[in-house]
Amino acid sequence: MHVVKLHRDPRKEDYEANKLAKRLRRQVGEAIADFGMIEDGDRVMVCLSGGKDSYAMLDVLMALQEKAPVSFDLVAVNLDQKQPGFPQHVLPQYLQTLGVPFRIVEQDTYSIVKRVLPEGKTLCSLCSRLRRGVLYRVAGELRATKIALGHHRDDILATFFLNLFFAGKLKAMPAKLKSDDGRHIVIRPLAYVREDDLSAYAVEKDFPIIPCNLCGSQEHLQRRQVRELLRQWEKQHPGRVESILHALGDVRPSQLLDPTLFDFAGLRP
Repeated sequence: MHVVKLHRDPRKEDYEANKLAKRLRRQVGEAIADFGMIEDGDRVMVCLSGGKDSYAMLDVLMALQEKAPVSFDLVAVNLDQKQPGFPQHVLPQYLQTLGVPFRIVEQDTYSIVKRVLPEGKTLCSLCSRLRRGVLYRVAGELRATKIALGHHRDDILATFFLNLFFAGKLKAMPAKLKSDDGRHIVIRPLAYVREDDLSAYAVEKDFPIIPCNLCGSQEHLQRRQVRELLRQWEKQHPGRVESILHALGDVRPSQLLDPTLFDFAGLRP
C-alpha cells in the first residue's frame, strides 16, 4: 500500500490567514468604536503578559494605528513578577523587533502571592489585584490615558456565567471601565474576539508564548466548568454563544427583577 501525502496549498493557507487577520482587525475596530475606547491623542498602555491574547491585542492595535481616523500612541508594558525560570529576554527582544516603545516593570508579586496564600489555594484573584495596582501606578508614570487588557469574548462570557451561577449577580467584564479611584480608564479591545481565533492567530504569527507558572495552569474549577459548558453549547448549537454576547448589549431592565434599575413600585394604570 502506498502512503498518499497530502500537499499543502500555500495559496489557501495565505487566504485563510488573511481572512483571520481581517476578522480580528474588524472586530477590534468595532469594539473600539462601539465603546469609544480610543480617542484622538490617546496614549494607550498595552499590557503584555507573554500569552497569546495580549500578543494578538498589541499586533492588531499596531495594524489599526496605521489606518485609524484618529491619532494615538502605543506603549507596551510587561510586569516581570519574578517567577522562577521566567525568560526575561523574550519580551524585550520581541518588542525591539516591532519597534514599539515598551517598558519592563520588575516587581516580585510572585513571592507575595506564594507567601500569603496556602498551598493549593487559587492564586488568580490575589495575583490579579497585585498586578492591577502595579499597572495603575505605571500608567500614571507613563501618562497613559488608556490601559488595554487582553480579555476576549470568552473571558467575558465565562465571567458572566460565573457570577450568574455562583454569585447570584448579572455581571460580566465591561469593555470599558473607570478605575475605583477615578484616575484610569481600562479598555478591552478583544471584547468581540473568539478565543479560538486568537489561538489560530498566535500560531500563524508565531508569537513567543511565555507560560505563566504561577497560575496559568491553575485554572479555577468553576471557570473551567463554565468554559466547557460554553464549548458544548457552541458545538451543539452553533451561534448560541454569540447570541449570549449580543444579549449582554441588549438589556431590558423592565423585564428583570431589580427595583433599583426600574421603578416597578411606581407603575400605575
